[in-house]
Amino acid sequence: MNDQALHKNDHNEEHSLELLFADLFKKHEYRLHTLVLKLTRSNQYARDIIQEVFLKLWEHRSQIHTIQNVEAWLYRLTENKVIDFLRKAAAESRLKETIWKNQPGSLNETEDNVVAREYSQIIQKAVDQLPPQRKLIYQLNREKGLNYQEIADHLAISKHTVKNQLSTALQSIRLFLLRSARFFLPFI
Repeated sequence: MNDQALHKNDHNEEHSLELLFADLFKKHEYRLHTLVLKLTRSNQYARDIIQEVFLKLWEHRSQIHTIQNVEAWLYRLTENKVIDFLRKAAAESRLKETIWKNQPGSLNETEDNVVAREYSQIIQKAVDQLPPQRKLIYQLNREKGLNYQEIADHLAISKHTVKNQLSTALQSIRLFLLRSARFFLPFI
């Protein structure tokens, strides 16, 4: 095959991937956006998260055919992005709260602070439902910033156990968020 034929074949393959991406975007964007909007209560944050999700899909477009269940892949990625967003919002809320407590006089809570506090409460509810050891491992990792080995040493358990418990904790938090979302979105 000559260079011109190879170039044409690459162009055709890239074009078919673009069409597949556009089809997946049209098929899933609205439902994913609705889910994220219910969880974040912000159209702007929802748009940003969905943009990140589809940007990630675009970056992996050459492997789309190797993904066995693209819909599940998109939902999992969306869940992870929402959890990251909620965790970041909760951390920012705690930082703002600390700063504001040191400010003289009373300040009115802005809508952003109310939303950030609600995100923090959602995550906290999910964390509170974890079994005691799993909750402790999650808190040591996410709130105290300890790595797997430090947690293992602190609790006198194996690093592998820490990794498994943290993975299970994150999965439980995702399920909690999805159950909350299903209340609003019966089609998921």
